[in-house]
Amino acid sequence: MNAPGFAADPWFQSLFAERIGGANYGKGTAIYKFEKIKRAKRAALAAHPERKLLDFGIGENDAMADERVRQALKVEVDKLENRGYADNGIQAFKDAAARFMQRVFGVTLDPVTEINHCIGSKPALAMLPACFINPGDVTLMTVPGYPVAGTHTRYYGGVVHALPLREENGFLPDLDSIPAEVLRRTKMLVLNYPNSPTGATATRDFYRRVIDFALKHRIIVVQDAAHILLTYDGEPLSFLQVEGAKEVGVEVHSLSKGHNMIGWRMGFVAGHPKLVQAFADVKDNCDSGQFIAIQKAACVALDHDDIFLATRAKYRRRLEKLVKALAQVGFRVRMPGGTYFLYTRAPRACAGRTFANAEEFSQFLITEHSVCCVPWDDAGPYLRFSVTYLAEDEQAEDALMAETVERLGRLRLEF
Repeated sequence: MNAPGFAADPWFQSLFAERIGGANYGKGTAIYKFEKIKRAKRAALAAHPERKLLDFGIGENDAMADERVRQALKVEVDKLENRGYADNGIQAFKDAAARFMQRVFGVTLDPVTEINHCIGSKPALAMLPACFINPGDVTLMTVPGYPVAGTHTRYYGGVVHALPLREENGFLPDLDSIPAEVLRRTKMLVLNYPNSPTGATATRDFYRRVIDFALKHRIIVVQDAAHILLTYDGEPLSFLQVEGAKEVGVEVHSLSKGHNMIGWRMGFVAGHPKLVQAFADVKDNCDSGQFIAIQKAACVALDHDDIFLATRAKYRRRLEKLVKALAQVGFRVRMPGGTYFLYTRAPRACAGRTFANAEEFSQFLITEHSVCCVPWDDAGPYLRFSVTYLAEDEQAEDALMAETVERLGRLRLEF
């Protein structure tokens, strides 16, 4: 018998796989930073119900999908022929993705062999390591960044080698810093440009160096292009636009950000046919494809560039306003090259208090001033402000910026 208040482990506690903690699964006390933020937000709302929460921590689009896309879904959902398994995707979606890549990026792809749909980019990044990683193999991952491909690398017994993204390098990874012993075991390099959360964009020259690097060391490149349509410092640049890219890797596209389709879970993997085939084979053993009606509605989104152009214009406008507002209170900020995130160094002190890292400052900001942002301490103390907040119109945006300046301006930030 266990003492009162102490629950016994279930009989299967020792059966959990080591990849998720083994016999200690569920016993850890560490709290994921986004859970800490949620708890702090709840506490702030409870302690100060009279004070509006200024939430710059939201990492998803605030608008619905375009009316034409929603209408297409309403039509397609009632068709008998759309009821079944989609497996690796309908040809109509692959054709639409190929048209999109040709029209927007000038990239020619075979819609039969060089494109495969995915149920959003997250599952694609989770599945791709299964194509390459054996125990002991290495995946190169930029940090800060989206950890999914790294998590699944470890699930397969692989090792993640972190490439810090530093401001002095334009938030591009230093490929020359990788030890030779690591390179000998490396199978994959995962990139993400425009980069979340730094907002940095890649250049043709950088991608050229990546291609040469991949060929020299026999490494597969996976470029996560989830934010590619939210590019502000020029026209969106696809990895596949650079000569030789298709010979070394794939690019993962998503309809979530540029097309306001975050919950629809639609994307595609494009690149070398053998790599796309490997992804499709793994995927075929993981899911049965996205609902065909959603795929057909996604075709409408891909065929109307005005949708992503409007989305890009909105987030550009909001970022420009946020840059101006944060600069007024002392942040050293500039317009990001892409994404809907503003990544900026955290203050080291304010109002007579000092902070050891970005997380400490962000918790202070939420709990004591009801201003929410996301801390990143992976490569220095930085904060991520998102412009996906809810605001009905530009007047509401301006009011939010004014309130932000008023609250943060009291703090006398020190950097």
